[in-house]
Amino acid sequence: MSEQIAATFTGRASAAPPVPRRRVLTARRIVGTLLKHGILWVFSLVFLFPFVWMVTTSLKDNAQVYAYPPVWLPHPIMWINYWQAVTDIHFFGYLFNTLRYAVLSSIGACISAPIVGYGFSKIQWPGRDVFFFITLSLLMLPGQVTLVPLFLLFHRFGWVGSYKPLIIPAFFGSPFYIFLARQFYRQVPNEIIEAARIDGAGEFRIFLQIVTPLILPAVATIALFQFTGAWGDFLGPLIYISKDSLYPLSIGLTAFESVYSTQWQLLMAGATLFTLPMILLYLFVQRTFIRGIQFSGMVG
Repeated sequence: MSEQIAATFTGRASAAPPVPRRRVLTARRIVGTLLKHGILWVFSLVFLFPFVWMVTTSLKDNAQVYAYPPVWLPHPIMWINYWQAVTDIHFFGYLFNTLRYAVLSSIGACISAPIVGYGFSKIQWPGRDVFFFITLSLLMLPGQVTLVPLFLLFHRFGWVGSYKPLIIPAFFGSPFYIFLARQFYRQVPNEIIEAARIDGAGEFRIFLQIVTPLILPAVATIALFQFTGAWGDFLGPLIYISKDSLYPLSIGLTAFESVYSTQWQLLMAGATLFTLPMILLYLFVQRTFIRGIQFSGMVG
């Protein structure tokens, strides 16, 4: 009997204590997080590789570009490639045209989208939902469908050959920006607007001084989206701009291909100069980008 009791106590003493469930869940969570971040790092490197190759190629000389096996780190670093790429074509003129087009169209989008978005979200009027549905349906209409009618319309206006077809429509609203502004306005409590109306404030004053300051992140998001879209727009200037002196960078960089058809280091230098401003802009305002995308789908 004493042996059984001793064996029982000995077995209990030798048995390992159970692992707490919370510790197991924490370990699994850590492993899952590391696995997800590892996969994201792999995909990030895959997508980052073309940009890194473009930058390194822009700093090589002609011999290193065609060297085999490939030269990953240029030596010596040929900073003169950027100077030659800038000076051999009308680079700063193209840059000024791009900034003018992007800034003016961004101002137009920031004026039109909040006004229409406020009307669709905070003002009750007959047929509001029907017109909003029509506005949303325009998002599903391919741009190729309206390309020829718009060109004929702008040609009749005498706008072809200038930036008017690319800038003036932004002052009349874009369906996506209107939808984005409406989603932000729906975050604003109606009690604030009702209180302002009781105090005697007019609708335009409520819109301009009370509600719009509360959605400045939306206005910044619209400006950023329009600016980046105008910066990289190729089809619009290609159709409506015919003078070389009016080309933006997206079209002007085609001059690199004609001048430097076999000098890849200069082509990559020009492409890097064209891409770098957008990368820097995104690094500084990435929170605004993410917040704009997030809020645009939160409220129906």
